[in-house]
Amino acid sequence: MRSRAEAAAPTSFDAIGAPWRIGVGGAQTPVASLGAPLADDDLAAVLERIERFDREWSRFRDDSLVSRIARDAGSWRLPADAEPLLDLYEQLHALTDARLSPLVGASLERLGYDAAYRLTPSGGPLPAPSWVDSIALRRTADGLQLDTVAPVLLDVGAAGKGYLVDLVGDLLAARGVTETLVDASGDVRIRGGRSIRIALENPADPTKAVGVAELHDAALCASALTRRSWGAGLHHIVDAVTGRPVADGIIATWVVADSALVADGLATAMFLTDPARLSAAFSFEWVRLSIDGRLEASAGFRGELFA
Repeated sequence: MRSRAEAAAPTSFDAIGAPWRIGVGGAQTPVASLGAPLADDDLAAVLERIERFDREWSRFRDDSLVSRIARDAGSWRLPADAEPLLDLYEQLHALTDARLSPLVGASLERLGYDAAYRLTPSGGPLPAPSWVDSIALRRTADGLQLDTVAPVLLDVGAAGKGYLVDLVGDLLAARGVTETLVDASGDVRIRGGRSIRIALENPADPTKAVGVAELHDAALCASALTRRSWGAGLHHIVDAVTGRPVADGIIATWVVADSALVADGLATAMFLTDPARLSAAFSFEWVRLSIDGRLEASAGFRGELFA
């Protein structure tokens, strides 16, 4: 059985289509990093938690709750952890004038980003269904219920991976692992008393950075048009109002917030509305990169940008 302090390398694995890296604090871990691996039983618990989240929220597997909702209208009891995720979506839906929505699943499928990864559009842009006309969320004694008037394909990709990073950190904290660094392909949250510096990857050249962020007991999430793209003008960030991939001159965003859920959602929302509007509702710091190479950052961003 491996102990948490035996090695200096963090635990690495692939899950939900992305590489993960989890490091924890330990007696032999350098002060400036969280490099010790997970114990075997902690790793097993993490993998089970990720699998459960995927089984509930993935639109890429036939046995998921999301796929069942896409097949039949009705009333659906949502997972116990659904409320923070869908509350955030409700807020961002309003702050972006409905341009950010969890109802873009069918829009992404039309673009070719479907379970079969056809990556070839099957038709013209498909605006997402209206939130007000298509779904309703009810808070009941049994938990959050989703009512649908017709089958609807949800996609929680704008904030779901960040939320899962939080859930994994919560799980480890409940198991007594309180100093952690959870990195799910660039969605990062660090907990405990240590600080790290994280390079902001240049979307045009992953071997280079456009800056560095300083992170202490917080989350950093990024979004870029190049992360999941498959043709001229085709990528995963879709304007729900038009059904078209966004093309407003921003190519990458980075957000630092208290939780990875909020950081991930805001990193997507910054493609769809001005960060000043988001700042009225959320406490966060940000960086964004324009297609012309211009870098901007919020006044309180801790780090440095490479002009």
